[in-house]
Amino acid sequence: MIAVDTNVLVYAHRRESRLGDAAHAVMTELAEGDRVWAIPWPCCYEFLSVVTNRRIWKDEATTPGQAWRQFQAWAMSPSNRMIGETDDFMEVLERFVNRPHVVGGVVHDARIAAVCVTHGVEVLFTRDRDFSLFPELSTHDPFDVSQRAR
Repeated sequence: MIAVDTNVLVYAHRRESRLGDAAHAVMTELAEGDRVWAIPWPCCYEFLSVVTNRRIWKDEATTPGQAWRQFQAWAMSPSNRMIGETDDFMEVLERFVNRPHVVGGVVHDARIAAVCVTHGVEVLFTRDRDFSLFPELSTHDPFDVSQRAR
């Protein structure tokens, strides 16, 4: 199962970025495909927070209604699974947050990584290099041409 990190969701929604079209294509392929994929619940909350944040987007921030409709469209894909904390989540999270360099905002990444690991995610699509602190979770930058060639 592929999981999708917040940054891919934001790029796909806020298509004015240089990665917007590519991210939209990635999300369209996942949402319309047969392969099971997932959005971790923490990424949902972060997506809604980022795209509606007027400090980031000024007068161009996405309205809460628009953001929710976009998220709902992805979540309702028949091949999507929304994944969250499981019974063994705390045990995995404890291991992750007790590692060197897992402080501040990286704790949020540890939470996403723990959710993914407990659900058996094969690969997380992300541009965030902090996930390298959690080698139990494979990551893939879907916009990196050198990774596509593998």
